Formats: sequence, C-alpha cells, structure tokens
Amino acid sequence: MELTTHNLGYPRIGPNRELKRAVESYWKGDLALDALLQTASDLRRQAWTRQKAAGMHWLPTGDFSLYDHVLDTAALLGAVPPRFGPPGDNVSVDQLFAMARGLLEREHGRGSQGIAPMEMTKWFDTNYHYIVPELKAGQTFRLSSRKPFDEFLEARQLGFPAKPVLLGPISFLRLSKMEGNGDAAALLPALLPVYREILQRFGQIGCEWIQIDEPALVLDLPPSFQAALTVAYGELRAAVPGLRILLATYFGPLRDNLEPVFSLPVDAVHWDATRGGSELEHVLSAIPRNMILSLGIVDGRNVWRNRFSESLLVIERALAVLGRDRLWLAPSCSLLHVPVSLEGEKRLDPELRSWLAFADEKLHEVRLLARLAVGDPASRPALEENRRIQECRRASSRVHDPEVARRAAAVRPLDLQRKSPYPVRRKAQRSLHPLPLLPTTTIGSFPQTPEVRKARARWRAGGLTTAEYESFLEGEIRKVVALQEEIGLDVLVHGEFERNDMVEYFGEQLAGFAFTENGWVQSYGSRCTKPPIIFGDVSRPKPMTVRWSRFAQSLTQKPMKGMLTGPITILQWSFVRDDQPRSTTARQIALAIRDEVADLEKAGISIIQIDEPALREGLPLRRADWPDYLTWAVEAFRLSASVVDDATAIHTHMCYSEFNDIIDAIAALDADVISIEASRSGMELLHAFVHFRYPNEIGPGVWDIHSPRIPSVEEIVTALRRALAVLPATALWVNPDCGLKTRSPAEVVPSLRHMVAAARLLRKELAGKDEAGA
Repeated sequence: MELTTHNLGYPRIGPNRELKRAVESYWKGDLALDALLQTASDLRRQAWTRQKAAGMHWLPTGDFSLYDHVLDTAALLGAVPPRFGPPGDNVSVDQLFAMARGLLEREHGRGSQGIAPMEMTKWFDTNYHYIVPELKAGQTFRLSSRKPFDEFLEARQLGFPAKPVLLGPISFLRLSKMEGNGDAAALLPALLPVYREILQRFGQIGCEWIQIDEPALVLDLPPSFQAALTVAYGELRAAVPGLRILLATYFGPLRDNLEPVFSLPVDAVHWDATRGGSELEHVLSAIPRNMILSLGIVDGRNVWRNRFSESLLVIERALAVLGRDRLWLAPSCSLLHVPVSLEGEKRLDPELRSWLAFADEKLHEVRLLARLAVGDPASRPALEENRRIQECRRASSRVHDPEVARRAAAVRPLDLQRKSPYPVRRKAQRSLHPLPLLPTTTIGSFPQTPEVRKARARWRAGGLTTAEYESFLEGEIRKVVALQEEIGLDVLVHGEFERNDMVEYFGEQLAGFAFTENGWVQSYGSRCTKPPIIFGDVSRPKPMTVRWSRFAQSLTQKPMKGMLTGPITILQWSFVRDDQPRSTTARQIALAIRDEVADLEKAGISIIQIDEPALREGLPLRRADWPDYLTWAVEAFRLSASVVDDATAIHTHMCYSEFNDIIDAIAALDADVISIEASRSGMELLHAFVHFRYPNEIGPGVWDIHSPRIPSVEEIVTALRRALAVLPATALWVNPDCGLKTRSPAEVVPSLRHMVAAARLLRKELAGKDEAGA
C-alpha cells in the first residue's frame, strides 16, 4: 500500500502571475468584479488539477487568497476594524482590499486624512508579508465570510479530494496586534465559538479532514498561550467529533511545545522534518498510538531538489515505528514560498536546472518518496538519477571558487571597524556636507513608470541597443534629480531606474547567482518578486552601480547617495544554497558589497546607503538562537561598510522592524544614519528609543508608501513631533518608510512636497524655541 500524500498549500498567483494582473486591473477600474472572481476560480481549478496530477491524495482548499490568508481569516472571524465598517455576514472584496490598502479621501468622503490600512509585517522568517489583525480587549467575533465553505464545495463539485485549510486560533491570536499591548490569549473564550461554528459547518457539508495551521507553535509561547492551546483543541474536538483534524506546524522544531502538541486530541499532526529533523526520535516517542504523523519531508521554502537518500532514512525510521497506516508525506509547509513550476524555464542552464525543484516538482518528489519508501521497483531509476544529480552538484567547479574561500578566511577583526568612532565621523561628514536641521531625503527608488519598464523590456529583447537604453536612463536620472532639487530635498538619489529589483539587480552582476524567467513568488498582495538563486561562491567581477551614481552626482551640487543592497538582505531575499552555512554565504556577499562601497567612495560619492530591510526578519524563530545569528549578521554589515574614510557617511534602511528586542544589535551596525519603517504603526517603534539612547542618527519613516494615500503636511508634522519627543532634533532625519518604486508620480510628488514642507515648518519652530531660550 502506497503512503498517503497531501499538500499544505499551493502558490496563488498563477503560473504567469494571472492573479496579480487581474487584481491590479480591478483596482484601476479596468476589470469588473465578476471577471476578477472568475480569474480566481480558474486559478483554483488549475492549481487543484496540477496537484492531483502530481499524485496528492488530499488537496488544500481555502489556501487561495485575493490578497492574504491572514487577512481572510480576520474577515472570516469578523475581526474587521471599525474604521472599515461592520463585517456583516460576508465581508466584501472591496472591504477586504480597503483593510489591506487603506482608502483615499475620495473613496469614502470622510475627511482629508483618508482611512489608514492595517499594518503589514513578515510571515515568520519568510519573505511573505501578512496583514496584522487588530484586536482589543472585549473584542467580539462572528462568522463573517462564506469563502472557506464555498471553495471547499467548489473543489468537491469538480471532483477533487478536498481538505480545507484554516489558520488556527492560537496562531491567529499570537500573530495579532492587541490594542494597548494586552494579552491576546485572553480573547480565546470569545473566539472559540466562531471556530466551533466553522468546524460544524464543514462537518455539515461533508468534510472528512480539516487542516488547522498552527505555525505559532514553533515560537516561544507565553504561558497564557500554552494554556490556551489545550483549552482550544479540547473544545474544537468536542465541537464535531466526526470531523478529523490535522494540526499543521511548520518553519521550525517544536522544542518545548512538542509534548503538548502530541497530547492534543487531534487525529494527525504535521511536523516539519526539514527544519526540525533533530527532533525525529522525540516525535516518534511522543506520538500517541492512535495518531497519524504527517512528515514534512520536502522543503517547501527553498528551490533545491530533495536528497532522496537522506529523506528515505527519515521516512524509513518513521515507518518502522508507525507503519504505513499512520504515516503521511507532504512538503514541509505551504508551497506559497516557491515558484509554480520549472516548465517555463527554457533558458536556465540545463545543469543548474537539474538541481532545482519548484512547487510542481516538489509535489512529484513527495509522490516519488512515498513510492520509494514502500519499495516500488518502478521508482528505483528515479533514486539513482537523484543520486547522480546530487553528486554532480557537490563536485561542480561552478559552485566552488578557492579564491573566494581564501579571501573570506582572511577577514580580520580590524576589517569590521570604521577608522574612528561616530562623534569623530559626524564632524567630518557635516564639515563636508553642512546639512540643515531635520535633513530630508528618500530611501532610494523613484516610481518605475510604464515607460521605464517598457524600455527595460525592449533592451532585454534586443529592441534597444545598450547605448540607447543607457541614454534613456540618463534622461530619467536628469528628470528625477531636477525634480528633487525643485521639491527641496537635502540629500538626493538617482532613482534606481536601471534596477528591476533591489536584489535581482545586484545578483545579476555577482558571480554565484542564477536567475529564472518566471520564478515569481508572492511578496504581499499583488506584489511579486523573482528571487535570485545563490548556487555557488559569491564575488563581484566588476563595479555594479558606480556609473549611475557618478553621473547623478555630476548633475547637482547637493550630496547624492550611492544606493546598495546589504549582504543580509541579498541573502534573505534569495533562494540560498543549502550546502554550506548561511553565515558563510553572508560573508562572501559582504566582501562583494565592500568592493562596491570602496569604488563608490573613489568615484566621489560621500554618502552611501547599504539597505538592510531584512536584518530583523532573518532572526531565528526562537530567542535562544538569536545571538549566533545577530553576531554574524552584524559582522557581515560591518564588513561591507567599514572600508570607507570618516567623511563618508554610511546610511542603512530597515523596514518591518520591531527594534525593542534587538536594539543593541542595530546600534552595533555602527551606521551613521538608519532609516526605518514607522508610519503604518503610528511611530510605535520609537518606544525602543525611550530607554535606549541610540548613539547615531535616525530617520523614522513619516509616509507609508505601501498605501496609495497621500499624507498631509499636518499628518507628517504630527509624526515628527512624536519622534522629537524621544530623539534629539540633531539626530533626526525626515524620509518615507521605504523606496518609491511601486507608487505613481501622482502620489509621490505631492507626498514629497508635504514631507519637505513639514520639515521646514518644524525647523522654524525649533529655531524659534532656540531663540526664545537664548
């Protein structure tokens, strides 16, 4: 008998980003709602067809979303913030999008400020963003969406073996934001009746298995949540005794949550063997005799082909304890985090392509492992082929560069240090560029207009010569430099029109990286990225940005920032090789960026921004594992930045960062200026600086660029006053939350004008106070 196989979730965007195009067309008013919903239905059917063809016995439903599955869960539970109106019996598509993106004043007519969207942050330590549910003491919940039931019935009617997926109550509460920093676990008694109702409805419409995702169980859980876990599943089990519950955990080992999880009254537990593999024996000894173990045996978060011989050892050990009836196989987590298929990668180097597996290929690997584990002779050739491919990858000269290894091994502690401490550097930097109080700047990119994208596409297709394309880019840079001078910004940027993506652009010019044609994954909402693949040792063959920064600086007397992506962000936002420690790859990237920093300085660029938006998201999920990561991550940044003289200012940028718990590490970066996402959270991160005197300078973002709203001068002034309450004016910069690439010029220009006006207003106010004090 073959082992049961199933999938936890599938990419939503479609093989050719059909969902992105449909959603954005709907937002523009070019596509009717019925057409959008038809596209969504077509994509679901296509996904189920692909999964069934791959041999999965159970297929997920409810994993599809027009924007975000956590947002969908908030809507399902009636947790709609009051500013978006009551949830009703079925939260509408427009209401859902408003919660995610906010509303402009013209869209609701309730005041000049518009309606702010809900916060957004990273989903565990992945590169996916989720919308953060907003809860408060006394929060009420009600069933407010038909979506999960409709999609389950849709799959059943099409003949697919459907298994609904539901974000569990513990993870929903743990990932939510409580007003006043209260304990979300206290809301469990109010929440559980809705979960019971959901399970009862699934039981009534013929559901056999339901997958309840509890990824929060790989986190450090406060005692209140540990107690809530037992209560929650005791009540859910009693709600529908005939409905079989698969509790899914993923992204890491369970550790102290392992025994409580396997003590729950559920029918099966999914355990991530790719990230928690050291727990195997503990899992096998803890699992009750009547419980099924779903083994997450194929990595759902990276793109490398599974090593069958290693996976089979794990499966065979589990089989010896559990037998075939009590062991299921699956990917480690939802395949949301990898591209759809290798089918369209016709230009990828054949050898490298043979090392890879995307979503469809990973499902085929699960099925092959299920057959190999029970001795299916027809699958033996696949095992031998897998062994051959793994050996070729291990021995490939394109993977290993002895010179890169030598240079990384030769790094000294002195290479991680600036020449002088910050107070000395500040004097040198302000002598070179005497900036006003509250200097204004942007994070780097300006809107990638249709004209810019078309020119890049034409150049890549051969429709423009390199000279013609570069002439076009120079024209765009001239316009954006003139615009910034006219608006009155103090430190300028060149706009990054030559860059398709802040990581991909650098990866294309670094050795050890490969790129796909269609390897898209969802970042948030309709935003998709195409992560590079780091397959070998990393080095920089030649300068990457100097030509554009030098040209931009030649157009103005104001300081021009050189813009780079930092080593940790390049690491985090790529598919990283799995044959050496991540810290080793990070050091290699840092040395490559160090070379670029040195060349920018030689070219006359005296302010260099090394963006590290992914620094915090790289934190291990368990606090006990943080120190090791923070040590090598901080060292990688310092290695990339410490090559410059005192008068050259090093800036960095971070977003979605909660600084309170890693503020020491942020300070240890020793960047002269950090800019950070702050506006969507109402400057909450500034609490980190109340008790910690940040030694250098900081620019908390005053404009949420992830929403189409244009902030008013008054709104920005209010944000800056909050910042001035905890930061000295001499240390404060004024900037947006993030780069402006995804916003339109119609949104960017007035927002920047308002930002500059707010800074000038406060400068006058502060100058008046100084005069009064004198």
